[in-house]
Amino acid sequence: MMSIYRLFWIIFISAYSVVRSDDFKEEMYIKPLPPSHLYTYFQFITIVNHKSTEHSHLSPRSLGEVISRFKVDELHLTLTEGQWRHHQWGYPVLDAAPGAELYAWFATDVDDIDTQWRKLTSTLSGLFCASLNFIDNFNTVIPQMALWPTGAVKPIQNITSQLRYASLPREIVCTENLTPWKKLLPCESSRGFSALLNSRMIHNTKYHSIGVHVRKICATKDCTDTHLEIKQTVALVYDYKIINSMDWSFRKLFGQGLPGACTLSSASTIYVDVTTNSSHSFKLTPSPHRILQSQRGASETEFAVYDIHNNGEMINIGAKYDSKYSSNMTVIIPPPIYFNRYVLGYGKEFGGIVTELVNNYMTAIDVVLLENAPWWLPIQLSSLRVNGEANNKLVIAQYFSPGRSRQKPYHLELLIKLPPRSTTTVTIDFEFVFLKWQEYPPDANHGFYIGSALITANLPTAKQYSSLPISGSTFDSIINASKPWYPAVFRTNGAMVSLPTPDFSMPYNVICLACTVVALAFGPLHNICTKELILKPVGTPVSLTQKLMNLLKRKKD
Repeated sequence: MMSIYRLFWIIFISAYSVVRSDDFKEEMYIKPLPPSHLYTYFQFITIVNHKSTEHSHLSPRSLGEVISRFKVDELHLTLTEGQWRHHQWGYPVLDAAPGAELYAWFATDVDDIDTQWRKLTSTLSGLFCASLNFIDNFNTVIPQMALWPTGAVKPIQNITSQLRYASLPREIVCTENLTPWKKLLPCESSRGFSALLNSRMIHNTKYHSIGVHVRKICATKDCTDTHLEIKQTVALVYDYKIINSMDWSFRKLFGQGLPGACTLSSASTIYVDVTTNSSHSFKLTPSPHRILQSQRGASETEFAVYDIHNNGEMINIGAKYDSKYSSNMTVIIPPPIYFNRYVLGYGKEFGGIVTELVNNYMTAIDVVLLENAPWWLPIQLSSLRVNGEANNKLVIAQYFSPGRSRQKPYHLELLIKLPPRSTTTVTIDFEFVFLKWQEYPPDANHGFYIGSALITANLPTAKQYSSLPISGSTFDSIINASKPWYPAVFRTNGAMVSLPTPDFSMPYNVICLACTVVALAFGPLHNICTKELILKPVGTPVSLTQKLMNLLKRKKD
């Protein structure tokens, strides 16, 4: 009997040790943005060292079951409100498209990927209280050149066939999305950096984005074994005009101080970019624990680092600028690549989408442009023009998948070589389509949103580049992380078009008129059909009952 208990105890201890091998870290990155904004970025990293999702210690079991059930190798989900200004602010740590954006790679043994994709979107819709269930084949594309996995995947011949990408530019981010997102964290919103994520404060920013990124990372140098990395991110951009001062602190930004680190976190670190302190002097309080200097390519960056512990103290990190400094004195230096996107045309018959790509670097840069047009906005490949020319030598390769009405979107990808110090304009025409009256949204005259275009590039320099290396998970991996090139995927601004819209007030007027006519005609018709007219002859004798009633009426009068 004792041997059975001992065996059970050994199995329990071994299983508990495997589950306890999970690792959780939380980090925060703060960077002043010219001319008058502040960028704050949170990331919560959970490394899952076990294969089973039935037992979990730090990782969210609900998300782990979704990944294992639908056989997802890598997943990226972002919910964003606002537009990132690449020309002024440089590049974020993780770029995101306005609205909802979801793309995932499935395992190679998945046969019917489209069915798994629909099940995945419906499940994530319920998990994050978002409208991801509206994603279907009619708004899903399979990128061929623009997106590549960032995790450890098995080398196969055609990895793009396992990829699905979709976006919902009309999706609105609110508290209903933030609450289930915070419940996936080990400490939820009670302790740690997540305690600063007050919905009343973060939804008052100029730009806010929440995301969940799941991928496999190598556990050994030869990558024979892999771990699962779950990264939850929050990106916020504050306007100094909203907080009424260029001096910032946790209490001004989040409405409270930091109550300490999460008790389940192995490391809680705050990085403040103080590179601009030499030209725009400000003082941090309290003083940082250490200063890190990083030289990444041709870019030099200086970080003030705070190591946060769970000692019960309320922490209020802040910065106070020199009184002589003014945001009007800031000189904005554009990044190596920036872009703009807008819609051409007038009337309700034809139009065009224009994407301007600006190469501000001294050498040529190859980029991939992905245009994803919905089925109700058919684009014409024959009208494609690059710098006004139909057959331009700047286009190295192209891929086009024509759409199908109510079944499939239009998909265009271009591999373009951007000349140094130049602006390249890509224009393609489209037609307006008449929709069925049931397909119009409630506010049809507001317009229809077009999703952002994707721009993929390998940047030759790390200027204004703050993304983590592909092999890195935390911010300490960017210290002196010089590479021959720096991969980046950008999202352009969205666009809006006004489709031919019927006069929905006419049915309303007809309904009101019909109801009025029926109401006026119903009364007389009802009286005629239900009441009976009886002729009463003159001189008819009055009964005793009638005489009494007539007498009572006279007394009342």
